Amino acid sequence: MTKTKFKRLPRHIGVIPDGNRRWAQGKGLPKEDGYQNGLDPGMMLYELCVELGIPELTFYGFTQDNTKRPAVQTRAFQRACVDAVDMLANRDASLLVIGDYESPLFPPQLMKYKQRKTFGRDLIKINFLVNYGWKWDLHHFMNEDSTINSGSVKIKRNVFQTIASRDISRIDLIIRWGGRRRLSGFLPVQSIYADFYVVDDLWPDFQREHFYDALNWYENQDITLGG
Repeated sequence: MTKTKFKRLPRHIGVIPDGNRRWAQGKGLPKEDGYQNGLDPGMMLYELCVELGIPELTFYGFTQDNTKRPAVQTRAFQRACVDAVDMLANRDASLLVIGDYESPLFPPQLMKYKQRKTFGRDLIKINFLVNYGWKWDLHHFMNEDSTINSGSVKIKRNVFQTIASRDISRIDLIIRWGGRRRLSGFLPVQSIYADFYVVDDLWPDFQREHFYDALNWYENQDITLGG
């Protein structure tokens, strides 16, 4: 299937790669073994987006709430996120990692991606949410004075310009693997008008047909942005 077969493609796709632990349990493995099996699907999806000319892609790595899980699982998904970013680095993309950088749970190996780094031909913007929390993100707006005094004029701050994830654009389509029908705190500001597609299969069982089905569904949605 090629780009010409789609009437309309989203400019920005958000991905919630859920089901790693359930996949491992189904294979008789410890839950923490599921995360490494989610790496290859991520690379496959990256390559498909580049092939189709999708301008921006955001992966949900792990959340601050996820770190409440047993320590062995926390270490496993931290390591998987580092490995995933390493795999995406040096590709034809610009790469940004967003999360609570001041927390000891943020992998120090990823600190160099606090600012977007560009590799190769820069064919796609990739954002990776690591130790991300929606409260942490919005706190950057709430912690700022909502107005700026400019002489006698008060200028309202724009939430998009003040949140921690301000370098990430509005999302058109969110695809969640694993059958759950919830956002789980995924970029609440950028997701405000996103269409939401659920794949029942678990993330490590990724197939390109899952992605194509989501795109076929998306192109038939009525995109109004509230208008």
